[in-house]
Amino acid sequence: MSTAYRNRIQDFKVTLSEENINLKTLRDLCFNGIPFEGGIRAVCWKILLNYLPLDQTLWESSLKKQRDVYCQFLKELIIQPGITKADLGQSREDVTMEDHPLNPNPDSRWNTYFKDNEILLQIDKDVRRLYPDMAFFQRPTEYPCQLILDPQNDYETLRRRIEQTTLKAQTVNRNRSGVTNVSSPGKALNLYPSNEYEVLPNGSEAHWEVVERILFIYAKLNPGIAYVQGMNEIVGPIYYTFATDPNSQWKEHAEADTFFCFTNLMSENRDNFIKSLDDSQCGITYKMESVYSMLKDKDLELYLKLEEQNIKPQYFTFRWLTLLLSQEFLLPDVIRIWDTLFSDEGRFNFLILVCCAMLILIRENLLAGDFTVNMRFLQDYPISDVHTILTKAKELQDNS
Repeated sequence: MSTAYRNRIQDFKVTLSEENINLKTLRDLCFNGIPFEGGIRAVCWKILLNYLPLDQTLWESSLKKQRDVYCQFLKELIIQPGITKADLGQSREDVTMEDHPLNPNPDSRWNTYFKDNEILLQIDKDVRRLYPDMAFFQRPTEYPCQLILDPQNDYETLRRRIEQTTLKAQTVNRNRSGVTNVSSPGKALNLYPSNEYEVLPNGSEAHWEVVERILFIYAKLNPGIAYVQGMNEIVGPIYYTFATDPNSQWKEHAEADTFFCFTNLMSENRDNFIKSLDDSQCGITYKMESVYSMLKDKDLELYLKLEEQNIKPQYFTFRWLTLLLSQEFLLPDVIRIWDTLFSDEGRFNFLILVCCAMLILIRENLLAGDFTVNMRFLQDYPISDVHTILTKAKELQDNS
């Protein structure tokens, strides 16, 4: 470890040891990348995503309160209607008499249950293939959710719901553009071929199952947006960062902490996922056009070339912007980019600078290429060194 890196870690430790953390100092430090050592990154992200207050004396009470709230969400949202609620003293018969699976009433809990299963199927399909080149998400977590897995409880795991639903329900696939593809129940039986990931034994659960639960609860609590494909790519890096925290006291609560940080991040980013807002000032179309506006200002020749070839920003910046570049780079590089994005006060303004920098860094290729070649470059970005990209983006920012 170099002396400079050791000093950097020391700077973080000093900043994080203050009773009242100076947000500007922390942002400046995080902007250039956060060290993983000692769980520094996980703590910094929690502060930058407004989960931890700047006053450290409030951390303990704040964390307890929010983790208790999450526990309540688990109890209320991941229970099949009709299953005995022992704490209410109701028997199965009592519940079934008042409500049953064929009840046509829109207020029926069964009706809600079946609708939820459509969302759950989509989440399940997406989280199972989260970062397939890494074994992490398929591995068992050290801290499975005892509330859900305890055999003494009547709570049904989402895994069990999926197994039952894929046998009898159609597989519903709703993509970002609102198109719904429905495959037949016959195909649903082969949803997970035998060469896919093995299900872990009872009493344990894979990290992807935890991510699935976080997304399902988010969808239930935010019915206006629910779940849209791509959200799994945003929750993944946050959960990975918290679930690999060297500090076991933090790691144990990775699920609840991820849920709230993801929710806070989505409160800033959710307009990108709401189709009806696409053309508004806060929607994705405006942001995509901002990338080209900036490019026009910074590199007119390249801008005109892309315009001449009719390469519209939505062909590639849609994914870059909505998923915060999480599909363009390997996970460690995505995490490094997010250090900077989260620490930037204008957060998503800097993302536009990063996208512009990415274009300028491959300008020679783009100026020489035709439409097909250039689309390949833009949809499979060739530069993997994110340090170069972030340095260029900062240079663009400083020259604005």
